[in-house]
Formats: sequence, structure tokens, C-alpha cells
Amino acid sequence: MIDTPGRPAPIPLTVLTGFLGAGKTTLLNRLLRAPELADTVVIVNEFGEVGLDHLLIETVDEGMILLGAGCLCCTVRGDLIATLEDLLRKRDNGRIQPFRRVVIETTGLADPAPILHALLYHPYVAMRYALQGVVTVVDAVNGAGTLDAHPEALRQVAVADRLVLTKTDLAGDEGDAVRARLGRINPGAPVLTPDTPADDLLAGLFDLDGKVADVRAWLGDEAGHHDHHHHAHHHHDVNRHDAAIRAFHLVSDAPVPRAAFEMFLDLLRSAHGPKLLRLKGLVALADDPGRPVVVHGVQHVVHTPATLPAWPDGDTRSRLVLIMRDLDPAFVRRLWDAFLGRPTVDAPDAAALTGNPLAIPGG
Repeated sequence: MIDTPGRPAPIPLTVLTGFLGAGKTTLLNRLLRAPELADTVVIVNEFGEVGLDHLLIETVDEGMILLGAGCLCCTVRGDLIATLEDLLRKRDNGRIQPFRRVVIETTGLADPAPILHALLYHPYVAMRYALQGVVTVVDAVNGAGTLDAHPEALRQVAVADRLVLTKTDLAGDEGDAVRARLGRINPGAPVLTPDTPADDLLAGLFDLDGKVADVRAWLGDEAGHHDHHHHAHHHHDVNRHDAAIRAFHLVSDAPVPRAAFEMFLDLLRSAHGPKLLRLKGLVALADDPGRPVVVHGVQHVVHTPATLPAWPDGDTRSRLVLIMRDLDPAFVRRLWDAFLGRPTVDAPDAAALTGNPLAIPGG
């Protein structure tokens, strides 16, 4: 996102999620002691879920507590958007100290998709906050059983930008199996340890100054090396929910026509939105290839792309990373090629693209 005169730089925001008992609370408390999290707002669902007693200093406002690390903690009372807007009003009016970033800690049973919808779709919130990414905590001991039994846990892993594997000292060989499974579900997300420095855990597309950080890491280069070839050669247990989840990437060396790119996104989200767990990327548009656009998407919501002032590195290709459920990556690649006007084998017809048997080509 580009800073414009009169508009404050967007505030970096990270979503911290993970299933019940994964160690999310322990990780959050460790992060709150780090100096990098000074001047941070922590939003939690219930105070009772997070052991903050040893960090409390004073109540600074109704529903808000000043933590020892210089963080403000508040609860989500109903609507997350209302809470985020309230924080901005208090910050802009000087009723609370300025904060440099926000961490949202979800409940263990939360599906993170609605939270990401809100952050990417709401025009004011999307303008004032920059989503750095999703950090998902996974229990190495119970992770396999949790992923088998709870679709929410599977979605938490699938949408993550970084994964934190806990309790590995207790898991033995099972921990290695869970780590490998996480790599199959979401190959673009690095699997980190709980003692990873706070900046490495929370860093994303935007650093604390609102500048572009490591785009390669954000896009997850490994997704390109673990796409359909990996899945085609791996035998999935039919009882596992993650057999239907595929992570893959789309690339274009040439700049992409704006109209074609917008139509591709519109068709993908309108016809197959429920299957689109995550979309993120950097795209060179033909009418302004020197200034790439950043794309975020969750299911049927694709946020209006933000334009960067320049490419962050020497790689000027358009790169999209997608995580889909129950949709063949080859189908999406053919759709991508069709809109770019590139030769493709067995090009899908209009009915296949839209899922509508009554669709009329060109209609």
C-alpha cells in the first residue's frame, strides 16, 4: 500500500490462531515480553483464555488494559470491525497511546476465514490496517488427531502464512509426521519453533514502517515446488480431510492485461469462492508494469489490490499463490491461461469455468 499525503501509514496486523490446547496462549505470553511488541494492541476473545495477570499494570480505558510490554489489550465485544474502528478513533483522538501494530488472537475453535474477510473487505479497516499474515499454532502431540476430527483446525493450517509447531519434545516420531503433513496441507508456510524471534513470527508483506518486506517469503516460494506434482505422487489416506486441499502457484513472465486479471479474479471468486481458502500474490499489470499490485483473497472476498511504488526485488514476474479445497489445480491453471490468451490443452468451456451448465460462451 502506498503512503499518500494526509493518510496515515497502515498499521501492521497479524492474526494468531490455533486449535484448543495447541499452545497459542503460551506463545502469545512469550511474544508480549519481547521488546519488538512494545506499542502493540492485542485483541483477544476472552481474557480468561490468556494468562495476562503477571503482565497487567493498570486499566487505561473501559475494556482496555495496559500490559507490561507497553501493549494494550482489549476484548472483542461482538463485532471485530467495530472493535478495530474504536481503537482507531481512540488512537486518532489521543485517548490511548499510539500503537504500531495489532495482534488478533482467535479462539481455538475459530475458523479464521470470517476474520480475514473482515480485514480484507471492509474499506476503512483495509485502508488503516495492513494484514501481515496469519500465524497458526499446531500441537505436535495431538495435531494429527485434531486435523482428522476438526475442519476448523484444518482451515487454520491452510490459511496460515507461518506455522508454529509446539510440544515437539513430547511427540517423538509423531512430531515429524505432523510436520510433514503440515507441509502437504500448506507447503508455502514455513514451520517454525515456539522460540522463533517475534519479528520473524509476525513479519509479513509490510514491515513496521509500512515498507515492502520479503515478498518471496510472503508468497511462499516452496508452494511452487510442492504443487500438483507432489500431490500426484503422494498417496492420501481417504479418511483425512486435507486430501482435498491443494496449494499451488500461477506465474506469468509477461505483464497481465488489467481487464483479463480482473475477470479471472471475478470468475474464480464468484463461481468457486467457497473452495478458495487463500489467495495472495504480486501482479504486473500491462498498463503499469513497473508498479506491481498486491492481491489478498479469502473465499469469495478478494480485496481491491494495493499498488506498490516499485518491485521489491529483481523478480518482476506475476506470482499468485492459491490454496484450494476440492478444486483441481490443473483446472485453475487452464482458467488462468485462457484469460491470458496462452495456449492450453483441453481449454475449459464456459459451463466448466462457471460451474453453470446453462452458461453461454461469450454471454
